[in-house]
Amino acid sequence: MRPSREERTLRIVMPLVVAVVALGAWELAVRLSGVPPYIVPAPSLVLRTLHADWPILGPSLLVTMRTTLIAFAIAVTLGILLAFLFVQSRWIELSLFPYAVALQVTPIVAIAPLIIIWVKDTQTALVVCAVIVAIFPIIANTTVGLRSVSPGLAALFRMHKASRLQELLRLRVPSAAPYFFAGLRVASGLALIGAVVAEFVAGTGGEGAGLAYQILQAGYQLNVPRMFAALALVTLAGIGLFAATVWLSRLVLARWHESVLEPDG
Repeated sequence: MRPSREERTLRIVMPLVVAVVALGAWELAVRLSGVPPYIVPAPSLVLRTLHADWPILGPSLLVTMRTTLIAFAIAVTLGILLAFLFVQSRWIELSLFPYAVALQVTPIVAIAPLIIIWVKDTQTALVVCAVIVAIFPIIANTTVGLRSVSPGLAALFRMHKASRLQELLRLRVPSAAPYFFAGLRVASGLALIGAVVAEFVAGTGGEGAGLAYQILQAGYQLNVPRMFAALALVTLAGIGLFAATVWLSRLVLARWHESVLEPDG
């Protein structure tokens, strides 16, 4: 059952109302308390700074987003391929999956300096760091989904002597789709986090500088309003990526899977 127009409107309006109230309270608290802007700037000042510094922050946002999207695409591709490989052989999964876990639990700030040293091209090093952060949810969720098939349907495929490829494409892939899109939503944010953290570690400046470098520079200069403006851009970019993956999952799953269908009543 599709949600009514009123429900769809409320889903947009209610978060906006909460945001307006929170920002209004923040603005009022800063003005009444007299906190100087180099400690906590008011939202209105952050907005003015974002407008004034857009010639600096805008290109940096594009740099960070380019790294994020490239890493996200690579993580999705590699994650799917590894999940397909794992589901073909339990021994392969048992042999390789612990290394995927090891990459996931190792703090990227600990290995990013090594990657930046080993990889001569800085942009490639940033992408590698972001891929390492983002790939695990794709591998884990897709693998679980590929294995979460109905035993009855699996028996039916075997009874009709379906090949491994037919079973993979016609049974396991549709079963894994909801799991994959759940991992996709997580991985999109992790790719952005990985890119920003890698930029912090690399500390690259100049025309190819990302938002992390602008945050560092603003911190050195005690330009706290610019720091908040850059952080706001990172947050909005993450929200945009998440919203895009949610829209994509609804586009693919809306007509047949209960995870995105609205309950009756």
